[in-house]
Amino acid sequence: MTVKERRLREKAELRQEILDAARELFVREGYENFSMRKLAEKIEYSPTTIYLYFKDKADLLFNLCEETFSKLVQQLETIASLATDPLDGLRAGMLAYVEFGVKHPANYLVTFVLPHPIGTPDSERYLCPTGMGLRAFDCLRQAVAECVRAGKFRSLDLEKASQAIWAVLHGVTSLLVVHPDFPWVDRNDLVDQVIETTIEGLKA
Repeated sequence: MTVKERRLREKAELRQEILDAARELFVREGYENFSMRKLAEKIEYSPTTIYLYFKDKADLLFNLCEETFSKLVQQLETIASLATDPLDGLRAGMLAYVEFGVKHPANYLVTFVLPHPIGTPDSERYLCPTGMGLRAFDCLRQAVAECVRAGKFRSLDLEKASQAIWAVLHGVTSLLVVHPDFPWVDRNDLVDQVIETTIEGLKA
């Protein structure tokens, strides 16, 4: 490994260390109470070092969300590419969404539950057409569209149906993540019931 390659690797590792520590801090402190100073203390680096990688806490939060969306998109696109039946593909994608949130609660909380800054230039970054957030939602939209084209679902408003499915998935996922000690029935049975009830309501 050359000196240049080693330095690039070290920079990438430090960037990831900053992101991982920031994720933990956002979960514990929330957005308003999060500060670059607290983050610097946590990783034992100066705030100046952090600013070499991220301009402020809004930038940090955005990059954390993009990282989470990227991992989710990778799973959803893999499922879509392997699906031989559109309904089975949608079902598998819905299940993968919930399982992702349950397996990565900190990622899910920061990306989908933590209140984000709104009405700022940073908030607009999340709605960029090429961003990972809308790409993740588009995976769901395309899966629903395939079900309609195949005659599995009745004719419907694609955007409305896709948003409704996401709302249902987010509801059960956030409840399982935020309230893990609630006396839930078997988690797999619960998630299956939610998915099947949702799908049945859209069938042709």
